[in-house]
Amino acid sequence: MSQATFASTRPEKPLRVVVWSTGTIGRHAIAGVDAHPDLELVGVWTSTPAKHGVDAGELAELGRELGVKATTDRDELVALRPDCIVHGAMTDDRVFESIDDLTGLIRDGVNVVSSGPVILLHRAGTLPDDMIATIDEAGREGNASLHVNGIDPGFANDVLPLVMTSLSQRIDHIKVSEIADYSTYYQPVVMRDLFGFGQPMDAKPLLWEPGILTTAWGPVVRLIAAGLDVTLDEPLVEEVDRRPAPRSIQTVSVDIEEGTMGSVRFRVIGTVDGVPRITLEHVTRTDAEAEPGWPSPHEGDGCYRIEISGEPQMKVEFSHHGEHGDHNVSGMIVTAQRLVNAVPAVVAADPGLITALDLPLITGRGLVSK
Repeated sequence: MSQATFASTRPEKPLRVVVWSTGTIGRHAIAGVDAHPDLELVGVWTSTPAKHGVDAGELAELGRELGVKATTDRDELVALRPDCIVHGAMTDDRVFESIDDLTGLIRDGVNVVSSGPVILLHRAGTLPDDMIATIDEAGREGNASLHVNGIDPGFANDVLPLVMTSLSQRIDHIKVSEIADYSTYYQPVVMRDLFGFGQPMDAKPLLWEPGILTTAWGPVVRLIAAGLDVTLDEPLVEEVDRRPAPRSIQTVSVDIEEGTMGSVRFRVIGTVDGVPRITLEHVTRTDAEAEPGWPSPHEGDGCYRIEISGEPQMKVEFSHHGEHGDHNVSGMIVTAQRLVNAVPAVVAADPGLITALDLPLITGRGLVSK
């Protein structure tokens, strides 16, 4: 990348940013915006009435006030005319309502980076073309962009594997995996209602209904294919292997009794003429001792693994953990920071829905400790 292209995303003055949510991702986003030299926190939205009027520094547990009070009033924040909203509100259980929310924000002239809904990570193949056209039209009306990303779906299974393919002479198959223990992952709705952890094995959580995995993670598979100029067979292939808990355990989100759902391994596979070419896999445990025959991280409690078969054969294992916590804590940090650090590039981008394929190199510029 040329120096001019890299520098073009650096603003002349700090960009005015609103953080949208005060939950797990939102708290880290507040801290991230506060620490970023190119950004200025000007507002915070909360869905919780008790947090209305509370200083952002208190909500983010920074130990100091930031002089910015949270509000439940959407229009009050839009009236601030921020350059960008860092949106970390829950969208998994209200996908289409959240798309309407985000579309309204860019129509009102505010750029948005968001952790969801992940169905918007890629433009083609999942949502109807007219829905994408509506988002693009809203972006043109407001001269604003919308970018959805994070860590997974996001950087660990779009940018990272595509960067690795720049070393390839021939690519036979790409496999991107998350292998993690979710026992310290605090998202009760996701854990119990969507995944079904702690529910009877004959329960039918939404995530395992046919087509839902393709809706959630298919955009990642299709984005990799687009980055490699590959046309996939349709529909994508889904594989699910759910296992009962071998013992009763407690997690931070849900208690799991012996015999209820405790682990799951699933894949979304993109084939070309029937041959698997791109595979997304999740190996998710709630008990580190469960399913010893399944893949495990080489170190720690979680990792992302990229495996590229071809010439040459390549494998990268990317792991993280919090300075004062585990990999689920840092998972929220890296999700928030992927959004925060993307703000200047998204503000500089063309209006409408943009993906990782549309953005320049994003780094942690300005964040090296002084």
